[in-house]
Amino acid sequence: MLESGLIPLIFMVAVAIVALSIFFSFVPVMLWISALASGVNIGIITLVAMRLRRVVPSRIVNPLIKARKAGLQLDTNQLESHYLAGGNVDRVVDALVAAQRADIPLGFERAAAIDLAGRDVLEAVQMSVNPKVIETPVVAAMAKDGIELRTKAKVTVRANIDRLVGGAGEETIIARVGEGIVSTIGSSASHKDVLENPDLISKTVLNKGLDAGTAFEILSIDIADVDVGKNIGAQLQTDQAEADKRIAQAKAEERRAMAVAQEQEMIARVQEMKAKVVEAEAQVPLALAEALTSGKMGVMDYYNLQNIAADTQMRQSFGHPGDKQDPASPDKKE
Repeated sequence: MLESGLIPLIFMVAVAIVALSIFFSFVPVMLWISALASGVNIGIITLVAMRLRRVVPSRIVNPLIKARKAGLQLDTNQLESHYLAGGNVDRVVDALVAAQRADIPLGFERAAAIDLAGRDVLEAVQMSVNPKVIETPVVAAMAKDGIELRTKAKVTVRANIDRLVGGAGEETIIARVGEGIVSTIGSSASHKDVLENPDLISKTVLNKGLDAGTAFEILSIDIADVDVGKNIGAQLQTDQAEADKRIAQAKAEERRAMAVAQEQEMIARVQEMKAKVVEAEAQVPLALAEALTSGKMGVMDYYNLQNIAADTQMRQSFGHPGDKQDPASPDKKE
């Protein structure tokens, strides 16, 4: 009998424990008590409604407590809407508290917009109080005398809260400062002028208003280092002279090749003319034979012609005693 009476009691206790665990897991009673103890008047039904809207109550209540303790007048609807939009509620509240302490005018809507734009609103507020130093990479530029200067600058910037949404970032500042350094050095008559007065670069770059359209305000530009690089002017002249020499060599080689080709052409033409002479000489015996056959020339005329040829050969041998004639061919030299 005793055991049969304990079973329903144990069952009821188990059911009660399960029901309480479900209740306390779904209804944040401890968070509600903490809010009331901190002076934040928020209903338990409101916390349950946050659960139904898939909002983590602690992500809303804890920043709200922090804001109320700092004297900021925020409500749960503002924080919930920003949370549902994908923003970081805790970071926005921290930024508002920091802005209030630093006497920087910053409203919740503005801070939420900056946070949703992907920027760290707390870091922006801190940067408004403590300016940030951005160091540029080494910028190489050439003065008018052809000497290269390698410059590194440090840019002190302060966040501009009003232009954080839609304003350009640090990369734009670095690019504009680098462009200003290059133009300033490039317009200098001598690299010595820049080495003597490095602040010339700072003044020129600052006067260009490089922070326009950016999320920052440039406070100062300091030249950290200036080193002398290569003599680019001399190197360019050397490269140009080398290129001119190669062009001249190529043109000379072209003229030589044309001359060789023309020489070979003339040799071929000489050989062609010699061939024509040999061909014409080969026609002489045929013409003599035809003349003898047709009776246009007699035997005595042929002998007289041979005598004249022999006499001519003898005269030539007197004029050129070193040349020997082939007896079988008196008309040709060996």
